[in-house]
Amino acid sequence: MQTLKEIISRYMRSVTFVLVIVLLALILCLQIMSEHKQAQQAATETFYQIEQLLEKNLEELAETEEAYRQTCLHNAEAIAYIIEDNPSVLESVEELKKIARMIEVDEIHIFDTTGRIYAGTHPEYYDFTFDSGEQMQFFKPMLTDKTLRLVQDITPNTAEAKMMQYSALWSKNEAFIVQVGMEPVNVMKATEKNELSYLFSLFRVNRDANYYAVNGQTGEIIGSTDLSCVGRNLSEIGLSLSAVTADRTGFHASVNGEDSYCVFVKYNENYIGRVLSKRVLYQRIPATTAGLIFCLVTIAIILFQVVTRSMNQYVVDGIHSVNEKLHSIAQGNLDEMIDIQTSVEFSELSSYINRMKQSLLDNNEKMSYVLSKTNMYIGVYEYNHHMKRVRFTQHVPRILCLEPEETETLSSDYRVFQTFISKLHNEPVAGESNVFSLKDHYVKLEELNKDDEIFGVIIDVTDEIRKRREIEAERDFDPLTGLYNRRGLEIRLSTLFAEPESLCHGAIIMIDADNLKTINDTYGHDAGDVYLREIAGLFRDFGPKDSLSARLGGDEFILFLYHYDSEQELTDAIALMTDLQNSRFATLNDQVRVPLRFSFGCSLTGQSSDYESLMKEADEKMYENKRKRKASGV
Repeated sequence: MQTLKEIISRYMRSVTFVLVIVLLALILCLQIMSEHKQAQQAATETFYQIEQLLEKNLEELAETEEAYRQTCLHNAEAIAYIIEDNPSVLESVEELKKIARMIEVDEIHIFDTTGRIYAGTHPEYYDFTFDSGEQMQFFKPMLTDKTLRLVQDITPNTAEAKMMQYSALWSKNEAFIVQVGMEPVNVMKATEKNELSYLFSLFRVNRDANYYAVNGQTGEIIGSTDLSCVGRNLSEIGLSLSAVTADRTGFHASVNGEDSYCVFVKYNENYIGRVLSKRVLYQRIPATTAGLIFCLVTIAIILFQVVTRSMNQYVVDGIHSVNEKLHSIAQGNLDEMIDIQTSVEFSELSSYINRMKQSLLDNNEKMSYVLSKTNMYIGVYEYNHHMKRVRFTQHVPRILCLEPEETETLSSDYRVFQTFISKLHNEPVAGESNVFSLKDHYVKLEELNKDDEIFGVIIDVTDEIRKRREIEAERDFDPLTGLYNRRGLEIRLSTLFAEPESLCHGAIIMIDADNLKTINDTYGHDAGDVYLREIAGLFRDFGPKDSLSARLGGDEFILFLYHYDSEQELTDAIALMTDLQNSRFATLNDQVRVPLRFSFGCSLTGQSSDYESLMKEADEKMYENKRKRKASGV
């Protein structure tokens, strides 16, 4: 067995080692979380810069588009004016092309009032109408509304699918429609500046990190600082679209064969992401961890030495001193005093031990005093298997109702005493704990068995049991009829209906005495009490099986039949109630004998455990029976 010093030292080493490991693990986790957070912040800042640049480009694009639209309309208006001033130019394609070069437009188309091209810089488009394609249909509303001045968004033209921006308006004399087509070079350049692929080709914040723009529908990489990845699918570089589109701050993945930490955010229909390799992400952790290990180990060694030395000085040495004193007391030296003052706790311990020692000295005197003052008969016995005789106090024979000869026999052989106690255990008192019936007495018996030694206490509880039963009888029984009252009934019904399946076939019968008020008014209340007792006598121990009867109050009674083997047997028993309704008489006194009448209603229990519902149902049927009897004049 180890000494306390050895145990403390061993546990201090174990605890210190565990604490260092836990702290290192915690600090390592915190460092990793910190690196993740910094990576997320860097990604967030970069994404913000990209969004700001995109918003600025969008504003520039909107301004460019609006200026271009106005230019298109002004050009169309100028061409219409020239044609109105000199209609002969419509007969020469070359003249129209000169005008186009002068106005700086790419195409001129002249529509008649039906929406057909009949002149222009491109004869191959002649006879095209506003119904010739989706691009042409945009201008069809002008045929019905000549005030319209329309500019179409940049779209492929009908014939060549070339990106063009068309504008159209009516001439002043409303004789024709001029349509001008221009290649939107400036607009396309402004739009290109807003493409993610263009931005990533210019953007390089951290050369250890790569940035990706991903199509949110297909997973295609549409822009990246790693140009070799542009046009490839995410799966080709080790990422999945589900991982990129998941709603989270960051995740780990192997990108292009290298373990990396990825952060992606949604931008419009696409996703922008920052991918940083773990090698770069965690490059500062090893050096930081090494420094922390050195500091923690140094602190742990110092704490171990200080705590161990303090525990030995203030705890272990004090316990040794207390043990030496206790050993002396255990040897019988009750004059030995303990006085350890190294701490408040040891001072209190010394005081408690001294008080306990004094309590042992006073124990015999206290026990003698207590037993001399009690009015209860308490007996104590003791025996073990190593000695034949049984030792017991003077009250044991009286409590066990023993004759002198029996006392000598039981005390001389513990096996005979054991047999006597075993027989006593065969007479338990129902509802009591460790209480047994002995002749006309009740005794409480408790035993303690330890290391083959039996120590028992016997108490005469006859008066206590009888008084309690008297109280229970006053509480649970109706004094007039001797039946259970409402409280007593509910206690027993709750017990019986706790296991409804054990009741077999049963029925609850609600009973109401008829004509009680008439008897009270005619013959007096004493006669009414006799009438109620006569009715109660009909239901006490009713039927061939088990029953429970009670007076609920006034002229109301209840009868519970149970443990019937079949429903027919139960029905036959209930039928006896009908016979009793009209065939019995009550003798109220020597001169008066009146018919004994009552109404009843019954409810079969089945497997129901809700006796209150059954009582309610039986009560309703009882009142129905009473109304029928009154109506028939019974």
